[in-house]
Amino acid sequence: MKTIKVTEETTILALLLRNGCSRTKGKQLLKYRAVTVNDQPATRLDQVLAPGDLLTITSEKEARSGYPPCPGLDILYEDADILVIDKPPRLLTIASETEKTKTAYHRLTACLGERPGGKERVFIVHRLDQGTSGLLVFAKTETAKHALQGAWPEVRKHYRALVEGRPREDSGLLASYLYESKIHRVYSMPTDNGEGKYAETRYQVVQSTGDYTLLDITLLTGRKNQIRVHLADLGHPVAGDKKYGAKTDPIKRLALQACSLAFNHPVSGQPLEFTLDPPEPFQSLLNRKKAPTP
Repeated sequence: MKTIKVTEETTILALLLRNGCSRTKGKQLLKYRAVTVNDQPATRLDQVLAPGDLLTITSEKEARSGYPPCPGLDILYEDADILVIDKPPRLLTIASETEKTKTAYHRLTACLGERPGGKERVFIVHRLDQGTSGLLVFAKTETAKHALQGAWPEVRKHYRALVEGRPREDSGLLASYLYESKIHRVYSMPTDNGEGKYAETRYQVVQSTGDYTLLDITLLTGRKNQIRVHLADLGHPVAGDKKYGAKTDPIKRLALQACSLAFNHPVSGQPLEFTLDPPEPFQSLLNRKKAPTP
C-alpha cells in the first residue's frame, strides 16, 4: 500500500503515471477499487486532485476482494454478491457420488462459515470438469445466482487447451450435436435425433512444437465435456485426456484451463473481466522443443 499527499492540482492518471503505473494498469486498479482519494474509492482516471488530497494505491492482489483469504483456494475477486476463484486441477466443483468434501463448493462453504457471523453462503453458477483448472464463479445470494445463470449464454468464455499434435488448419469452428451415454461418456454426431444438444467451439493455434499445440478456445455454447469431445473429433485430443483418446499425459493432468471470463455484475451491472496466465507446466512443455522450421 502506498499513500501520496497531493502537492499541486493534478489528475489521478497523471499521479499514477508518475508513480510507475500505465494507463492500462490504472484502469485495472480502479476496477478493483484499489485507488482511493481521501479514503473514498476512485472511479475515474481523469478525476482532479487538489493540494492536500491523499491518494492511496493498494496492490491489485490486496484489493481484489478486501475479504479474508480461503486456505487452499485462490480467490481472485469477492464482493457481497459473487466470488471468482482459480480452481486448481483435480478438484471437483461440487460433490459427486463418490466424493463429498474435496470440492471447491465444500471448501468455500467451510471458509465462509468460519468468518465472523458465519452466515454467508455460496451458490453454484456453473461447473468446471475435475481435471480442468481456472476461472470458476460462485454466487453469494440466490438473486445473484439466478441473474448470472440467466445471462450465462452471453458470458464471454475462453479456454487454453494443450493438445496432441497440430491441427491442419490454424483456426476453425467445430460444431456437432452432443449426447451422453449411460456410462456418462459424451459423444458427438453431425445430426440431431431429437435428444442431442447443439454445441459450437472455435479454436485458434497459439504455439506449437509439432508434438503438442497450445490452442485458444472460444466456447460458444456450454455443454458437458464439449471442448474435450470436439478436440477429440478434430483428431487432436487434450493432452492427458485418456477418456477421450489422448495417448500421452506430459504434465500429469488434463491440459485444459478456463483462462478468461467477461460478464456484467449480476447486481450493479458493472462490466467485469478476469484473465489468467497460462499454467507454468503448459509453457514449460512448449518451450522444451522449438517448432520445426517450415
